[in-house]
Amino acid sequence: MTTLTGPLPLFGRQRPARFVFQALLVALTFAFCASGPIHHVSAQDDAAGEFGGEDPADDVPADAGGGGEAAGDGGGDAGDGEAEAPKSDGNLLTDMIAALGISYSLVFLLISVTLVSLLVMNLLAARRDTLCPPELIEAFEEKLNNKEFQEAYDMARTDESVLGQVLSAGLPKVSQSYSKALEAMQEIGEEESMKLEHRLSYMALIGNLSPMIGLFGTVQGMIASFQVIARSTNTPSPAELAKGISTALFTTLVGLAIAIPAIAAYNILRNRVSRLLLEVGVQSENLMSRFEDVEGGGAA
Repeated sequence: MTTLTGPLPLFGRQRPARFVFQALLVALTFAFCASGPIHHVSAQDDAAGEFGGEDPADDVPADAGGGGEAAGDGGGDAGDGEAEAPKSDGNLLTDMIAALGISYSLVFLLISVTLVSLLVMNLLAARRDTLCPPELIEAFEEKLNNKEFQEAYDMARTDESVLGQVLSAGLPKVSQSYSKALEAMQEIGEEESMKLEHRLSYMALIGNLSPMIGLFGTVQGMIASFQVIARSTNTPSPAELAKGISTALFTTLVGLAIAIPAIAAYNILRNRVSRLLLEVGVQSENLMSRFEDVEGGGAA
């Protein structure tokens, strides 16, 4: 008998899966549109614009050298005071939210909540009691030994596990032939495998998508920092450069922090599901092997 494993496609209950996928796309589109174009205009450019592109220092009379110099010094100090950015309070979470902004914060929050939801659903689905419960194996075998085929079928049909669905599909076909029963069991096994793998695939999608969003933020932050350098006539303020660099680093950090556990959980759960589905195939074959000699008009 061919086992019920084979290549596992993707997730059966597609309505919630499509909703999750569409919600991700909408959130990403909104966030990237809300981030808007990057414009950084330095204080020197503002001053030049106010005076029609001329240096304000040219309008100072020549005979006001001492006073002008003193005023220049005072103005420089005032300018330095205005250019100073608020100092960090040392809280990493506060700094991260400030660097990410509302757009990236919402996107990563939505992805994190979605990942946790998928993880819980897949953990519940990848249990032995959900796929191949030992109680069903013992009770079904006992019914077959007692020639209670109808009761065995009813018990398997009302069981929500994958093994129950496989057995309830194969037992009625035994009256036709054993090969027909195997075909029916194989079909149901592949369908259930597809449902499980489809749900798992969304965890892999998040694992691949999160670093890409982080890379997008990295590029955006570096562009912002280089624009500060390009638009400054003098040495740019370190605080202004730090804004773009902070966005670049934090988006990469958060993207990787989401992607690493997502990919690890996906591979662990996929291997567990594959092992349990293989066990479903072996157990169903053992239970139905007593009908191997039936060619038609037999039990059930």
